[in-house]
Parts: sequence; structure tokens; C-alpha cells
Amino acid sequence: MDSGERTNEPAVTRWTQSTIHPDMWVDADDDPRESDADTVDERSALLDGLRHYRLTLEMKCAGLDAEQMARRAVPPSTMSLLGLVRHMAEDERHFRRMAGENSPRIYRTGEDRDGDWNGAIADPAVVEDAWRQWRAEMELTDRFIAGFGDLGIQPGGDVQLRAVLVMQIAEYARHCGHADLLRERIDGRVGQ
Repeated sequence: MDSGERTNEPAVTRWTQSTIHPDMWVDADDDPRESDADTVDERSALLDGLRHYRLTLEMKCAGLDAEQMARRAVPPSTMSLLGLVRHMAEDERHFRRMAGENSPRIYRTGEDRDGDWNGAIADPAVVEDAWRQWRAEMELTDRFIAGFGDLGIQPGGDVQLRAVLVMQIAEYARHCGHADLLRERIDGRVGQ
């Protein structure tokens, strides 16, 4: 399977354990986030950065069951790895809105603005739904971006596509830092 290819697995299990550092996912030479693709221009650099952080989030969740995915950080936080996946599915929808779609929130409601976090419960069906939603939103984001040769375009508003891509990468990077801590609390796996 190509390292950038997504699966329909409810939880990522294709990364096992490093043979060199047992607290990491893969050996450095096998890291799927490392690509031979040339980042020769702005578009390729931004898309590679987005791909890198998406894969990082997947790696942080690899091999966990529903209870582990839903395990909260520390009180009073509602943050969990499952909540992060749900939250990032919501964030990927920004691109739909740029495309002019009427795309209501997946998990958040007027009554529960934190539904992406609060609804992240230890139920295998909830975990499976979160992965499915996240992958579907990423696929739509990727198709939307592919439709524009110019990242300076301002589809659906006054913000350039390049700026939204940078914001999305920053959002993933921030939450991958949270995922580092969440995963370490679950089973001690760190870094990478």
C-alpha cells in the first residue's frame, strides 16, 4: 500500500513498532510521512505539510481500541484522540464552505458547540464513524484543492486558498502536539 493511501479501517493498525526504538511507531527509514516527492513550489510544500500532519494524527491513534481512543486527557479537559479525529473532520469542512457548499457541522450543534469532543465516547461504532467522516472530509478537501491551479484564488470569500491551507496545517500541527501527550498517557509511546 502506498504510504499516502488511506484505508477504510476504523482505526489505523498498519504501523506497528520500531525495531530500534520500542516507544516509537516505525523506524526512521520506514516513516510513511517521509516522501520522495519534490517540494519544488509552494503548492507541493503546502500539500506535503498537510499530508505529513494527517499521517501523524493517524500514527498517534494506531492500534488503540475504543476506550483508549476516547480516554480523556486530564480533568476538566474533554480532549481525547477520538475527539481530535472528530474535531479535524469538522475542520476539514472549511474547504467545503469555501466551495460554497451548505455544509452543516458534523458533530457540533447550537446546543453543544463542543460536540466533537463531548460525543467522543468509548463505542466502536463512534470510533468507526469518526474515521469514516475524517477520511471523507479529507478526500473532499483534496479534490477541492486540486481544482485550483492558483493558491491565490479566493473561492467563496476574501481569504486566499493558500492562507486556508496554512491555517489547516497549523491546526493539525497544534493538535498533533496534543496527540503526542494523549498517546504517551495511554501507553507510553512518544515522539515521531
